[in-house]
Amino acid sequence: MRDPRRLAAVVIAPLLLAGCGPSGAGSRTSASGTSLTWGVTTEPQCFDPHRSTQQNAFIIIRNYVDSLISKKPDGTFAPWLATRWKISKGGTVYTFRLRDDVTFSDGTRFDAKAAKANLDYVADPANAADAASLLVNYQRGTTPDPHTLRVELKKPDSSLLESFSSVKLGFLSPAALKKGDTLCDASPSLVGTGPFTIDGYTRGQSVRFRKNPRYDWPPGYSEHRGPAYLNTVTYRFLPEYSTRAGALSSGQVDAIEGVQPLDVPLFEDAKGFQYRTGPSRQTSFTLNVNYTRGPGADIRVRRALRDGADLDAVVKAVYRGTVSRAWSNIGPDNSDYDASLKGSWGNDPEKANRLLDEAGWTGRDSDGYRTKRGKRLTLEVGYPQPYVRDNRDVLIEALQAELRQNIGLDLDLKINTAGEFTDQKAHGTWTVYPNTLNPLDAGMELRQVLGSTEFLYGNVRGYDRKLDGMIHRALATTDLDKRRPLLARIQRRAVDRAYIVPLFAPHYQIAATDKVHGLGFETQLDSPANNYAIRVGR
Repeated sequence: MRDPRRLAAVVIAPLLLAGCGPSGAGSRTSASGTSLTWGVTTEPQCFDPHRSTQQNAFIIIRNYVDSLISKKPDGTFAPWLATRWKISKGGTVYTFRLRDDVTFSDGTRFDAKAAKANLDYVADPANAADAASLLVNYQRGTTPDPHTLRVELKKPDSSLLESFSSVKLGFLSPAALKKGDTLCDASPSLVGTGPFTIDGYTRGQSVRFRKNPRYDWPPGYSEHRGPAYLNTVTYRFLPEYSTRAGALSSGQVDAIEGVQPLDVPLFEDAKGFQYRTGPSRQTSFTLNVNYTRGPGADIRVRRALRDGADLDAVVKAVYRGTVSRAWSNIGPDNSDYDASLKGSWGNDPEKANRLLDEAGWTGRDSDGYRTKRGKRLTLEVGYPQPYVRDNRDVLIEALQAELRQNIGLDLDLKINTAGEFTDQKAHGTWTVYPNTLNPLDAGMELRQVLGSTEFLYGNVRGYDRKLDGMIHRALATTDLDKRRPLLARIQRRAVDRAYIVPLFAPHYQIAATDKVHGLGFETQLDSPANNYAIRVGR
C-alpha cells in the first residue's frame, strides 16, 4: 500500500503555489465539528439550478435548494416541500399539498404562489432555462389556496414526479427570480429554502456555505430534523487528481470526490480514512453518433465503431477495475436498464473490418488509416472542456488507439469549448458527442439524447422517426411497469443501429477522513448528497 504521507509531501508544494494552502477551513477547524471542507473536481460554470448543465455543479447547488418531493433509493418518492400529492385519472393534473412552515433564507414564505412562479419562470422560453426540458408538457399552474399547487399538463408525462424531485426544478425565491440570468454567479442573490446559504465565493478557488438556522423541512427520508449539524461548508476547486488526494492526505480538506483509480488504495481500508462509491442509475458515459452526417450516416461505419475494439479491456486498463463497461446508455442500477443487451455487441474487429470494406473504405493512407476516394475515415469527437472529468478523455484516447490499430478508423478527439458545442448543436453539425446526463427518468433520458425535439437532435434533420415515436409513446404511458418493455426496445434499437456506443457505467467515488460522519448519496442525482446529515468529530 502506498504511504499517504509520502504522497502528501509530493503534492503539497503545487497546492500551496495554487493558493490552496492550509487555512481556517482545514482539519484543525474541522476538529471542532462545525465545519467541513471538500475538494471537488469541477468549478460550476453556473450556480443557478434552473440554468446549470454540469452534473458536478448540482453537488454544490443542492446545499441551498430544496425540491417539491424527494426520491428514495428504492425508486419511490417521498414528501419534501409537498406533504402529499395526487394524480388525476387521465394523468394530466397533479395536485400537491405544500408544507405551511417553510421560508426562503431571506425570510419570505414558500407557498403555492412561490412554487407556481418558479414553474412559470422555467417554462417561459424567454428565460432560456435548461430545466425547461423537464416541463415540456406544462400547461399551467394554479393555486386554489396558499398551500395547494395544481399543475395541469398538455398531455400525460410519466417522468413528471422524477422531474419534481430534481434539483433542476428546485425553488428560488420570487425576488431572486427577478435577477434573471445574473443568477449564474454564486452570490447572496441566490435565495433558496435549503439547509445552507451561500456565504462567499472566490472564482477559481472556492465557494463557502453557512448553515440556515431556521431550516426544519428535510426530505421525507431524512433521519434527523432541525438545522444542519455543520455551521459552514467549503468547496475547494481542485481539478488535479493528485492535488485532491494530497489535500485529503495532509488534512487540508476533509473529503474529496473524484478519486482516481491509482489513489483508491490510499483511502480504502486505510487507517484514518474512509472510501465510498455511489450507485450508477444515471446514463452511462456514451458516444452519441450523429447518424445523419458524414461517415457516421452509414450504419456500417457506426457498427464498426461500436464493435472494432475490446471495450472491456480498454475500460479495465484505464480504470483498473473500479468501474464496469456499459452495454446501454441507461445505467445498470436503473430499474429501466435493459439487461438483455449485456454481451450482445462489441469486440469483433473482423466483422468491423468487413463492414468497412463493404462501405468502400478500402484504401490506406501513410498513417495506416482507412480512406475512400483519398479521404481519411474520420469521426470527430467534440468534447467540451467544462465537462471533461474522471479520466474520460483518457478513455477516449485509449479507444482511439485501439480503433486505429484494429480497423484503421480515426476517432479524432477534439477538446472544444462549451460555446463551440452550443454552436454545433444549434446548427445540428456535431459529429460524435460524449456524455452522461444528469440523472432523470429513463424515458426522459432517452428522449433527451435520441428524441427529435431535444438536447442533441432538436436541430438535426433526418432523425429516426420510428425511434422517436417509440420514445413519445413511452413518455405518454403513465403505468411505469407497462412502459418498461417499450424503453427496452428503444435501448436495443439505439444500440443495434449504433446510434450510441455506451462506454462505461460511472459512479461517484468519495474519500474522507474517518472523522466525517453521515456521508451519503442522493438517489435522484447519484451524487454525494448535500451536507445536511454530516457531522465532523470523533
